[in-house]
Amino acid sequence: MGKKAWLGLALAGMMALSAACGGNSGGNSGNAGTNEGNGGAAAGEDQKKFKIAISQVLEHPSLDETRKGFLKALEDAGITIDLDYNNAQNDPNNFKPIAEKIASGDADLVLGIATPNTQVLVDEVTDKPVLFAAVTDPVNAGIVPQMKAPGGNVTGAADTNPEAVKQLMAFIAKEFPDFKKIGLVIDQSEDNAVVMSGIAEEALKEHGMELVKAPIANVSDIQQAAQSLVGKVDAIYITLDNNVVAGADAIIDVANDNDIPFFSSDRDTVEKGAFATVGFKYFDHGYEAGQMAVEILLNGKNPGELDVTVPQKLDFILNLKAAEEQGITVTDAMKAYVKDPDNNIIE
Repeated sequence: MGKKAWLGLALAGMMALSAACGGNSGGNSGNAGTNEGNGGAAAGEDQKKFKIAISQVLEHPSLDETRKGFLKALEDAGITIDLDYNNAQNDPNNFKPIAEKIASGDADLVLGIATPNTQVLVDEVTDKPVLFAAVTDPVNAGIVPQMKAPGGNVTGAADTNPEAVKQLMAFIAKEFPDFKKIGLVIDQSEDNAVVMSGIAEEALKEHGMELVKAPIANVSDIQQAAQSLVGKVDAIYITLDNNVVAGADAIIDVANDNDIPFFSSDRDTVEKGAFATVGFKYFDHGYEAGQMAVEILLNGKNPGELDVTVPQKLDFILNLKAAEEQGITVTDAMKAYVKDPDNNIIE
């Protein structure tokens, strides 16, 4: 799309230049211009070769799986890509330089992974299709004006279905009837964390329970925040809060050492050592965003006509080893919540 015939001949040189420029663009990972998950296209497939630019707030398992799922959807559609991947390393000072570099470049489509960097991205990139993923509340964050046919050049996949939070809080209330206070380690500068904590707080109130917040400013505060909840709460919970998810190992240690049940909002943290969540696979979430990209690139769809999606394949996910570490007796009633026990009960 709009590429000159000599682009293929200059590709190797451009890759080197792009990587070099990345050091001046605020946190580029150095992978700009590389292909991830796709080989080179044959001469007859030029019409299915596109340049994709990605801005990712930082690297942690959920966000990395989102990116991998997105790229796999393109690969499965027969699309070969020239990838400009930018990791902002969770530094807000990098968000705008990355967005400006992408805006001035020749990408055919742009993807923002996570909320804060995507907010900047959509302000800067106005003349290319922009998709997002791993964004909790794109309307509240000002990324799109509405979920249905948002208009303009932006749409994507939100990673939170409020029902998931409500179901998890109901599970805690039902299966742990003596619990009165749930601790929340939270970075209150993240819009997505604030939105989800509000949903959790309201849901807990309906069950006569209280949410106790332990705020952090950065990842290094997480262990101290978790430790501050010991003796004050019956369990610990985290939202899809990028800083907190990135440092979840510290919460797992505190939970295990003090026999405190730990509930998360994402599957990856449960796989690492939280006890339970209501969630989905972030690879599938990214794949869904990738299917939207296919619609735009191959079928000429306007991003503004595509509804923002939310996860539909929700299921309870339980980690039995984590339960043992945290002093939880897992009952048959708890296991019965899981629709797909083969995949979502982790031994």
